This record gives sequence, structure tokens and C-alpha cells, in this order.
Amino acid sequence: MSKQAMREEAERLVREAMERKSVVVKQGDTRIETKCGKCGAVNRVNAAKGVSRVAFTCKECGHRQESL
Repeated sequence: MSKQAMREEAERLVREAMERKSVVVKQGDTRIETKCGKCGAVNRVNAAKGVSRVAFTCKECGHRQESL
């Protein structure tokens, strides 16, 4: 089976599932990977839908800050 045939089959299956309403698509929270301004450690922060700045505390040094 070629890649094109597999792609078409997958699209067909998704369309059929959406028509049967057995698959529900939801928008969830956004995960932001941001760097600490003090120590440089990478932190993962969850942001609600429509929010661009989230306050968080660094997991390494405990510095409180906001993500961009």
C-alpha cells in the first residue's frame, strides 16, 4: 500500500467517524515551554484558551515570573 493510499484511507476513516459523531474534537489548554529569567531552566506551563501571559514559579530556583 502506497503512502498516498494510506493517507486517503485515513482521511476517509476520519470523515466517517465525524459523520457518525463518535469522535468529539475539543480545544484544550495550551502548553508553553518557557525559560526562567533567573537560572535559565526550562519550565512547562499550561495556559487557558485565549490567555497569552501566565504567572508561574520556576521549578529549579523558585523565582516567580510570567511567561510570554
